[in-house]
Amino acid sequence: MTTKVIKRLGAGAIAITSAFALAACGTSNPPTTTTTTTDTATSAPSTSADDPLAGLTSSSDPITLLFGSSGDAETAAVQAAAAAWSAQSGIQVTVTPADNLDQQMAQGFASGSPADVFYLSPGALPGYADAGNLLAYGDLLPNKGDFYQNLLNDYTYKGQLYAAPKDFSTLALVINDDMWTAAGLTASDYPTTWDQLQTVAKKLTTSSVVGLCVGAQYERLGALMVANGANLMNADQTQATANVQSNIDALTFAQSMLKDGSMKFSADVQNAGWGGECFGKGNAAMTIEGNWITGAMTSDYSNIKYTAVALPKAPSGGQGTMEFSNGWGIAKDSKNQKAAVQLVEYMTTVTQQMAFSQAFGIMPSLQTASSQYAAAFPAMKAFSDGAAYAQGVPTIKGASQVITDLDNQLPTLATTDPKTILDSAQSELQALL
Repeated sequence: MTTKVIKRLGAGAIAITSAFALAACGTSNPPTTTTTTTDTATSAPSTSADDPLAGLTSSSDPITLLFGSSGDAETAAVQAAAAAWSAQSGIQVTVTPADNLDQQMAQGFASGSPADVFYLSPGALPGYADAGNLLAYGDLLPNKGDFYQNLLNDYTYKGQLYAAPKDFSTLALVINDDMWTAAGLTASDYPTTWDQLQTVAKKLTTSSVVGLCVGAQYERLGALMVANGANLMNADQTQATANVQSNIDALTFAQSMLKDGSMKFSADVQNAGWGGECFGKGNAAMTIEGNWITGAMTSDYSNIKYTAVALPKAPSGGQGTMEFSNGWGIAKDSKNQKAAVQLVEYMTTVTQQMAFSQAFGIMPSLQTASSQYAAAFPAMKAFSDGAAYAQGVPTIKGASQVITDLDNQLPTLATTDPKTILDSAQSELQALL
């Protein structure tokens, strides 16, 4: 999924990232191989002028699909989609949920045997593209014009479209309904400002429950920076803006909540791996997470009733959230590029994207799916509305390492000067420019 980086929606999705943003939550599920009895004999690349895939490699080799999963719900959904395409196409598919997506992709490229199709984050794109690892197939897609343009921009590098946007996600404030009511709060108390957020978080905090639990990541706390008017870089990513005063003020506000105990980082709440875990286990009354949380709540924490609302506005009146996306990458070394592109076409139909939305909470990257999504998931309004004011993580080459370094420092925010943390990111980004 796109919980870190992921996950851009502009995002981040989303994480995505984690890269995907969103750091995808690992799974130990074994690879699934779907085999059909349809003839899959080797076929030569088509030379027909009417075939947009003419010239791509084609073979009888199975298609391999490697992805970072947010959990059982996403794993099952991707496996089911691949099996359905296999049954339709007659091409065998091996589906592998990665233990460490970045590491396994790097190993595959280095060995010359990468997965044919894989999750690709915007942050990882420049490095893989420059190394010649990716097939720039985007212009071959018949539905290219249906993707949101900002998502196409995420996967366009040096003028070439390298991936189909798989989905996108944004962040919202997710509230435990029962805890909210037990604290004497009503819908009229949903926080719309930072001050109100801190006030209700204090009221919800008890000896066993923290008011707000978030991941100690830029991919979460960056939403405060966006709301306060800035981000790590300017809009066209030509200038580093990490240590501007508005960003310092945003982290100072987060620091104040950490100091008064109304907010904790997820790793400090019974060592929860992410905000959705501490929220789902009932150790937090609120969390800031992406729409992917719905999949985890349905599959792992179905007893929790919750409501998602827009993230509160900054003192300046600004509203913000993070946007993440994930894409479908194809290896240039694939021996069956043609089938790989056809698999991606299937995975990015409106029907399949809506099935993924139902299964694990992502938002479709296709504009024509927006009305269906809104009708099917009215409770996700806070997430879908966030697309209008969301910003994504920097995607210039090398930025992913800067974000990793920043994420390594943010867990110390309670006791470290926010300016010191942001000065470090500023220096690294300026070096890249």
